This record gives sequence, C-alpha cells and structure tokens, in this order.
Amino acid sequence: MNKSIAGAQTRSGSDGVVRIVDEAIATRRSIRRFRPDPVPEATVRDILTVARHAPSGTNMQPWQVQVLAGERKQALSRVLLAAHDRGDPLKAEYEYYPELFPEPFLTRRRKVGWDLYGSLGITRADKQRMHAQSGRNFLFFDAPVGMIFSIDRRLKIGSWLDYGTFLQNIAVAARARGLDTCMQAAYARMHTLLREELGMPESQVVVCGMSLGHADLDAPENCFPVARAPVDEFATFTGF
Repeated sequence: MNKSIAGAQTRSGSDGVVRIVDEAIATRRSIRRFRPDPVPEATVRDILTVARHAPSGTNMQPWQVQVLAGERKQALSRVLLAAHDRGDPLKAEYEYYPELFPEPFLTRRRKVGWDLYGSLGITRADKQRMHAQSGRNFLFFDAPVGMIFSIDRRLKIGSWLDYGTFLQNIAVAARARGLDTCMQAAYARMHTLLREELGMPESQVVVCGMSLGHADLDAPENCFPVARAPVDEFATFTGF
C-alpha cells in the first residue's frame, strides 16, 4: 500500500477514536431520571472491566464496588428513603463540601441547584418538594442499576484522588455504550444503614453511590443546561 495512503488512513482512524472519546466525555452529565429499561449484568461487568484501568498511586487500586439491581436494589432504596423521610440525623464520615463556600464556587453551586429545581417548577419556598426531590437520590433516580463505592479507611487523600479517575472512567465507559450515570455523594450519609443492609465491614468508608441506566431524555431535570468555565478561566499556559 502507498505509504501516504496508509498514513492518511491511520490519521483518519485516530481522528475517529478522538471524536468518540471526546463525545463520551463531553456528553456525560448527571442524569436525575432514568428509564426502567434493564441493563444486563454483562454490560456492567464490561464497564467495570474498562474502568479498572484507572491510574492509582503504586497501583493500589483502592476501589470497592457493590453493584445492585432488581429487588435487591429496591429493598435497599426503601430502607434509605424511609430514613431520609424520617429526617434521621445523617452525616458522611468525611467532609465533601466546605462549611462556607467561597466564590466562585458558591455562585456555581447555587445556579445548578436552582436551575434543577426550576426545571421541575419547585420554588424556594416549597421545602416539601425539595425534600422529595432530594429523596429521589435513594431511588437511584429510577435507574435499573445502582452502585455503592467504598474505600479502606486506612488509605489517605492520594487514594481518594485516584478514586475520582475510576469513577470518571465508569461514567465515560457508560456513555460509550449509550448509557448514563449520576454520581451521588448523598449515599455517603447513609453509611451506617449501608453497612447493615449490604454487610459492609467497618473498615470501609462509603465514598458515594452511582445510578446507571438509560436516561429519560424527556424529563425536564435532564434538560437544563449546565455551564462550564472556559479553559482560560482555570488554566495558565507558559512556554509555548
């Protein structure tokens, strides 16, 4: 084969891969209502098989995952939602957010929150509907698959940073298969109940949960735009 033609084909193939990967990353978003269509166990296994290639310091691979579907997932949701509705005093074992939000983080946080509630017609005075919407976290937003992630409590912040790459890999691998996700810190507050229901040892800290399934693209909570800061707002380039 002519070398120039072969080179062009190689570049074309590489461009195709770039487009696929870029699209999977750029179209990932937090989905808050899923269709009931089931996701086969084999598909979830494929996603986790890809995601396990996430980098981790000295290859420690600090992630542990409980994957739930069907009645097992629904039974867990009933227990957690009941605790949420009772108003049980629940707190995660780690601090996800600061006590006071500095700018620009406060503005960003408020905007996405009120855009979500606004898409559902929930006003700031409607505490009951806010509570109900928050509770939908524990239904995995109706997704057919729910995952609970934990980490050995002896590990340090470096392993928690590594964990983020693993979670992102899951979300991107899901998008490549036409699926969507929502990473949910709300589950960290339920660590006591999760240990009881799932038989998780005390040595594990609950990091978060994740919903996985087919997005309901007609649901208003999945349609509001989420702004991203431009590159020049957070990156400095020198030496080019």
